[in-house]
Amino acid sequence: MSTKVLLTLADVEPAVRLNAMLEAAGLDTALVSPMDDVQAALKREKPEVIVLTGGLMDAANVALVQRQLWNGASVVGITDVADAATVTRLRELGYSEVYPKPADLEDVASGIRRLIDRRRLAQETGLIGDSAAMREVMVKLEQMAPVSSTVLVEGESGTGKELVARALHRLSPRRAKPFIAVNIGALPETLLESELFGHEKGAFTGAAERRLGRFELANGGTLFLDEVGEAPLSTQVRLLRALEQREITRVGGAQPLKVDVRVIAATNRPLRAAVEAGEFRDDLYYRLNVLTIYLPPLRERREDIPLLVRTFVQELAREHDRAFHGISASAMQILADYPWPGNVRELRNLIESMVVLSPGREITAADIPHELREGGKGRLLPVHIGPIARAQEAAAGGGRELEFIVRSLVELKLQVEELRRRVDDVRAARTEMVGEVHPVAALSVPAMEPAVEAPSAPEVRAGMTMAEIERAAIVHALRATRGNRRKAAETLGIGERTLYRKLKEYNLAEDA
Repeated sequence: MSTKVLLTLADVEPAVRLNAMLEAAGLDTALVSPMDDVQAALKREKPEVIVLTGGLMDAANVALVQRQLWNGASVVGITDVADAATVTRLRELGYSEVYPKPADLEDVASGIRRLIDRRRLAQETGLIGDSAAMREVMVKLEQMAPVSSTVLVEGESGTGKELVARALHRLSPRRAKPFIAVNIGALPETLLESELFGHEKGAFTGAAERRLGRFELANGGTLFLDEVGEAPLSTQVRLLRALEQREITRVGGAQPLKVDVRVIAATNRPLRAAVEAGEFRDDLYYRLNVLTIYLPPLRERREDIPLLVRTFVQELAREHDRAFHGISASAMQILADYPWPGNVRELRNLIESMVVLSPGREITAADIPHELREGGKGRLLPVHIGPIARAQEAAAGGGRELEFIVRSLVELKLQVEELRRRVDDVRAARTEMVGEVHPVAALSVPAMEPAVEAPSAPEVRAGMTMAEIERAAIVHALRATRGNRRKAAETLGIGERTLYRKLKEYNLAEDA
C-alpha cells in the first residue's frame, strides 16, 4: 500500500504522536528525520501530504513547498511562531495549512484528513478549487449525489456546469448506467423533440426507422440538459410531463413509455427572469429547481486561480509532451487580477497556449497577452513568446485556432533566421560555439556549419484544417533543419517521439 502522508522529524515529539494518530485513522504514513535525504524520500514514498514540524521559513523547506505547488502534494506546517502575519506569509508561500505551536494534534490530524478527502473528490469530479465558494459546491455534490431529485446547475458559460453534472452522476448509485448530455441550445426546434423523446417510423418526412430519444438512451442513468433555458415553449410542456409522470411518448407514437431518468439541467442565464418575462414556464422552472447548485464565476474566486493554473499546467504538459518551467510571480499575479469573462474555460485555453508555445524557460509577465496585462475584456489571444512577445499585437481577424498556428509559424521562421545569423557569425569569427544555447528554442549549433537557408513560411489560408496546418508546420521545420529530425523536434518544441508519431500520421516518414 502506498504512503499517503510524509512527516519530518524536525520536532520529534509532535511528529511521532501525529504519526500514531494518522495510522490509527487508517492512513499510510512515513517518518523522515532531518538527517535523511528528504528528496529521496519524496521520490520513494510519493505522498499526498507532507507535514513539516519545524523550520518552516528555512530556505530548503520553502524551496520544497514551492516545488510541491507544481508536483501536486499538499504541505502542512507546524510553526514555532504564532503571530497572524507569519501564518499569512506561510500560506502565501504555499503551505496548505499552518498550525502554530503548541498545536492541537487532533485538529492537525483532522485537517490532514480533510485535505486528502478534498484531493480525492477533486480527482473524482474534475472540479478544482479550495475557495469557500468551491468548498460549498463540493459539499452540495456529496449531499445531492445519492438521491434522484432533479438538479438545476446555474452559472456563467465556462464555469464547469457539465463537470458538475458528470460529478453528480459519477458519485451517485446510477454511476454504472448511462450519462447522456444534450445541448438544447445547439439543436434546431424542428429536431429537438425527436432528439429528446425519439420518433416512430414514418412520423415525419425522412423518418425511415424508429429512433430512440435521449430520455430512453439515459434510462436508469442521468440525462444532462444543457442550456435548458433555450427550450421552446412547446418542448417545455413535454419536458414537464416527462419529469412529473416519468414517462415519454415518441414523436408520432401513441403509447407512453416509462423511463427512470435523473435529470440535471443547466443554464447560463437566470431562469427566474425568463419566467417573469414569459419565456419559460413557471411550473417547469419549479420542477427543475428542486435542488440547486450555483457555480461562481472565476472573478469571484480568484484565490483558486493559482491552483487551477498549476493543475492545468501538469495535465497539459503531459498531454502535449512538453516540459514546462513554471510561471513567475508577476505573471501569476496578472492571471489572478484578470476578470476572466470566459471563466475556467478561458483560463485553460490560455494555459494550453503557454504550454504548447513554451520556449523552455519560465513564463514571465512579458509573455502574457496585453489584454490580460491591461486587465481588459477584449478577445484573448494566445500567449506570445520570444521575439513576438516584444512585437505589437497583430490586427484582430480570423479564427482563434488559425491565428494560433500562424503565430507559431512566424515564430518558427524567426528562429531559423536567428540560426542562420548565428552560423554566419561563427564562420566570420572562425570560432567554435560549443554548448551555446539559443535563447528561444535551445538549439545547439556546431562550429562552421553551413548556413541554413530559411524557407519562407508555408501559406496558411482560411479554410485549412488543423491537420493540414500542423502538417505544413512539420514540413517547414524539416526543410529548415535539412531533415534533421532531432533539430526539427526541438524547433517545433515537441519531443522526438511525438514528431515520429506525427510523421507516420501524415505519411511523411519516407519523405523526411
